[in-house]
Amino acid sequence: MTYLILFLSVAVGAVAVWLFQPRERRSIKLLTAFSGAYLLAVTVLHLLPEAFREPKTSVGFFVLGGFFLQILLDYFSQGIEHGHAHLPSHTHDHDHSHDAGHDPDHGHGACVNQPVPWGMMIGLCVHAFIEGMPLGGHAGHDHAGHAGHDHGHGHAQTALLWGIVVHNIPISIVLLTLLLQSLGQRGKAFGLLFIFALMSPLGALTSSIAEPLAHYHAQLTGMVIGIFLHVSTTILFETGEGHRFNLYKAAAILAGLAVALISGTFH
Repeated sequence: MTYLILFLSVAVGAVAVWLFQPRERRSIKLLTAFSGAYLLAVTVLHLLPEAFREPKTSVGFFVLGGFFLQILLDYFSQGIEHGHAHLPSHTHDHDHSHDAGHDPDHGHGACVNQPVPWGMMIGLCVHAFIEGMPLGGHAGHDHAGHAGHDHGHGHAQTALLWGIVVHNIPISIVLLTLLLQSLGQRGKAFGLLFIFALMSPLGALTSSIAEPLAHYHAQLTGMVIGIFLHVSTTILFETGEGHRFNLYKAAAILAGLAVALISGTFH
């Protein structure tokens, strides 16, 4: 079921693009702000306490490693994890920064038929693969006789799963819109999105199959915590146009925090 939920989280974004063709950049920014606040809340409230439940001094290094790894991945993915991306400008000087929310058919003819952005896809797929790994690696842990620990562990796993889901929806919207703009071929765009959709389930499956990884669940979770901290804080600290306080973004952030807090009370 975990694998299906992860896959469907990307499918939801694809359906949103297919049905609504979001033209408003603001709506995607608000959804991204919501996801950033939700990610930060589940990381602080659930993932950090679980990762440091036992005295594993190496977990802190993995948190730092995940944080700085995401900086490197941003170089390849062009920031699509936090809601925007930059198309490569081969023979034209259009600025496509933060512009993934407009209509793919909106007259930017020079953008169509660009090469597949493999660097972006690789960076994004590595990001998604690592995020999924802690969801499978816990199977080999021996927590027998520690019912309270098992409950907390399962709670953290659920929080991580839904954090990835909420994170994947705006990413898939931005990614598919960007691919439709740049490639001009729906089949190729949806094919690349399908590859991305497989990455988090594949990460979870890999850590389930590879028995040695089961003993490094806390470290894998620490790496994802670092990634989540980088992505969420980047989203939340970004300023709006003219560096003005954006009331709508503030409302989206509060909504993300509220959902994370409310959902936590039911576990």
